[in-house]
Amino acid sequence: MRAIAKRTTMGAGLLLVMPLAVWISGWQWVPGAQGSWLKMMYWMTETVTQPWGIITHVLLCGWFLWCLRFRLKAALMLFAILGAAILIGQGVKSVIKDEVQEPRPFVVWLEKTQHIPTDEFYNLKRMQRSELVKNQLESQQEIPGWLRQHWQKETGFAFPSGHTMFAASWALLGVGLLWPRRRTWTIALLLVWATGVMGSRLVLGMHWPRDLVVATLISWVLITLATWLAQKLCGPLSPPPQEADEIAERDAEP
Repeated sequence: MRAIAKRTTMGAGLLLVMPLAVWISGWQWVPGAQGSWLKMMYWMTETVTQPWGIITHVLLCGWFLWCLRFRLKAALMLFAILGAAILIGQGVKSVIKDEVQEPRPFVVWLEKTQHIPTDEFYNLKRMQRSELVKNQLESQQEIPGWLRQHWQKETGFAFPSGHTMFAASWALLGVGLLWPRRRTWTIALLLVWATGVMGSRLVLGMHWPRDLVVATLISWVLITLATWLAQKLCGPLSPPPQEADEIAERDAEP
């Protein structure tokens, strides 16, 4: 357990660097940014947004199972644990959102520019919120059409970030489960991807830095427990002798 906690803590620390730096800097989101980089950040967000998030989840589950090479029974158990970890995280997120009821940055901007009080906005049903956003932003040409449509779909509360919890959970699962297999490229890509998803939530006006920080910390707790449970139920995470030889050969390659 101590080794697992040490690995996931290091992973969480890396994920927290960006949102903490943004939070400390006092950066504030404002709309109107244009360019291909913003669209790229939108597609980064889409890797977690439904239905693409389901595809991402299935692909990552398949890759993890291949990397870990468990027997069928253990593999199915691990698949269930991975799925449960992600689902529990999303459930915790939903409960906290309903309790805290923090408005999204773009909703606060609507209050300032379109004079729509946040309380009145969130008192509406979701479909009504979507229609309100659509009607109020039809003449706002500085806001890209695809971003306006994204806002129309994402009219819930901000705190904490569900997208961050999904991406951070997978990145931390990579650190917790795949580090003994020395899957360093997979771990690095997962950490970069998760950080990109987190950054996209900021620049698209969906979240405040604190939403990302708390979501990462919740993911860290859940994934540390899930990794420990996977080791307890599915067997040791360290590779068997034959695979250890393969890892040694892979590490020796220039």
